[in-house]
Amino acid sequence: MPKSHRLLLTALLSASYAALSAGQDSSVGTAQDALERSLACMEASEDTFNAVLVVNVAGAMRDAQALDSQGLSKHPLAGMPVLLKDNIETRDLPTTAGSLALSRNETGRDAPLVAQLREAGAVILGKTNLSEWANFRSEHSSSGWSAVGGQTRNAVDPARTPCGSSSGSAVAVARGYVPMAVGTETNGSIVCPASVNGVVGFKPTKGLVPGAGIVPLASTQDTAGPIADSVATAAATLAVMSDRNAAQAQAVRSGLLDFAALARLKGLRIGVHADSLGFDVRRDAELAKVLDTLRTDGALIVEGLSVERYPEFGEDAYSVLLYEFPRDLRGYFSTLEGPLSAMDLQALADFNSAHSALELAVFDQSIFLKALALKDSEADYRARLARIRRATRDEGLDRLFADHDLDAIVGITDSPAWMIDHVNGDASHGPGMSTEAAIAGNPHITLPLAQVGGLPVGVSLWGQRWKDDRLAQIAHRLEQLHPRPIYSWVTATPSEMSASCSGFSASP
Repeated sequence: MPKSHRLLLTALLSASYAALSAGQDSSVGTAQDALERSLACMEASEDTFNAVLVVNVAGAMRDAQALDSQGLSKHPLAGMPVLLKDNIETRDLPTTAGSLALSRNETGRDAPLVAQLREAGAVILGKTNLSEWANFRSEHSSSGWSAVGGQTRNAVDPARTPCGSSSGSAVAVARGYVPMAVGTETNGSIVCPASVNGVVGFKPTKGLVPGAGIVPLASTQDTAGPIADSVATAAATLAVMSDRNAAQAQAVRSGLLDFAALARLKGLRIGVHADSLGFDVRRDAELAKVLDTLRTDGALIVEGLSVERYPEFGEDAYSVLLYEFPRDLRGYFSTLEGPLSAMDLQALADFNSAHSALELAVFDQSIFLKALALKDSEADYRARLARIRRATRDEGLDRLFADHDLDAIVGITDSPAWMIDHVNGDASHGPGMSTEAAIAGNPHITLPLAQVGGLPVGVSLWGQRWKDDRLAQIAHRLEQLHPRPIYSWVTATPSEMSASCSGFSASP
């Protein structure tokens, strides 16, 4: 984080403690107490992990006091402090997507999902850092880095990646700042950060959460979703965030609130995504333990399942994103006021070149340049989109769920966190579980149930579209049955422990 931003954050935190310490009883359990705990956890370790871009202490305190005066029992989220990834609009803070070009993007409006969180009693505390432009700027990027926020670091080992692009959101939850932070995903940007930082990540069915007020990457895949300390928290907040104008969301919302409905997994059929196996025997062994847990509770395991990718699948999937990004970005800019309303991808690329010492300090903008150079016509784009959807949906997940009568599909989310490397960029090791669900639009939840070398490794569950509630119920039951590993926390200081940070409840 630039020094000016860090000093602002430190000053705000220090000022807040002067006010909060004046006669407050931390045992009362008010919204103000929850906010105080969040700020204490943040102050204890944020200089190391750099997960948060900015906090609005004054505004959050006013909202917490108002909730306390109304009575928390009237609100489903009861004063829960929440952080937002900084590509999601909130009325009282800029929305930058990590780019200095958007440093003055003060829209004065809440994204619909944020308005719904507030109405349900959440206290919006601030914004988290992210991989700049949702990690769609360079083919050699370092996840968790942005020109606005600098480098976010892994919650377990700060020398390692937090993954991206919802990096700060996952680290903030893992370090115990908040029980839930909102992330966004196009392909892996919720589930990978959640996996490598040891928390729950829930990428919902595409369309379950309203997408307005979010800086876009690709409209056919983008979705917001919760990163949380538990399935219960993720399900409850996803129910609040779901689109009230989507007819299919009504039943899902009710089911999400009944996340503890499954007393046993007996009779459920769980498929195993074979493509997530065979790379690392340690990963395979961790998944085998989870499969044993599922079997013991009565689930029937169907092994050896995969989604076949045709030879040009990767090229088609990438080209779809390259086509949609400049188009959807221009649409977003058109909703803004002032000079930003005239921006487009070419203007952003020019801005980066003009401010290369800051914007291009760590990695280039090769993806921007490829998107600008793409020659695909709309017909080409639609043909590619149809092919990748057919492969992941009709002939992919829909086929697997129907042919094998499945309730969910399980596998390893991603590799353990790799070392941060600003010379070579990201270096993920081994296959992951994000792509098929991201393109097909299916719900995907990752649970912190595995470890390799003391580092978190997520276990993923895919569900059927618009059955997010059923997926949450299965995930909650599995979470209750299977013990969370004890990770090898590299940094856990006495001040952090004394701050009662929830992210340290499982640490030595």
